[in-house]
Amino acid sequence: MMFFARTVAKSDLAAVRSLLAETWHATYDMIYGPDAVARITDEWHSISVLSRYIEKPQSEFLLADDGKRIGGVVFAEAIDGGKTIILRQLYVLPELQGQGIGTGLLDEIEGCFPDAERIRLEVEEQNVRAISYCLAQGFARVKSEPGPMEGFTTVTLERPILWAD
Repeated sequence: MMFFARTVAKSDLAAVRSLLAETWHATYDMIYGPDAVARITDEWHSISVLSRYIEKPQSEFLLADDGKRIGGVVFAEAIDGGKTIILRQLYVLPELQGQGIGTGLLDEIEGCFPDAERIRLEVEEQNVRAISYCLAQGFARVKSEPGPMEGFTTVTLERPILWAD
């Protein structure tokens, strides 16, 4: 199956929300517990929140689509006059992880910000798989600090945009 990246449309939001909920449960149930994950996804991934991503200035909201289903989603925004991309979301359905969909979305989102010099993201310290992925993609840890949930740590990772050298 071949996935292609395209902009998220309002008609995609229910499927995007479903993908985010499934991915969050698969990733974070063992860390935060299923009830907390359900509360977080209800709040952070509601249709109203996701619809604001579509309209947000200096941002891009893309998905990976094979014509039958959405396999992944990425949301990022530019700060520092466009010099820094903040990667807010990069999620791929659990059964499709490891097939290059996330890397394709990461490459695509970087290309949406031609003035960017670096890309930065935050991840839960216990999400070892995501941190390993980011390190393999050339990101480096730049700091750790208390996360939004009490008792958990957020790791900030960053790398230069490959063409910005």
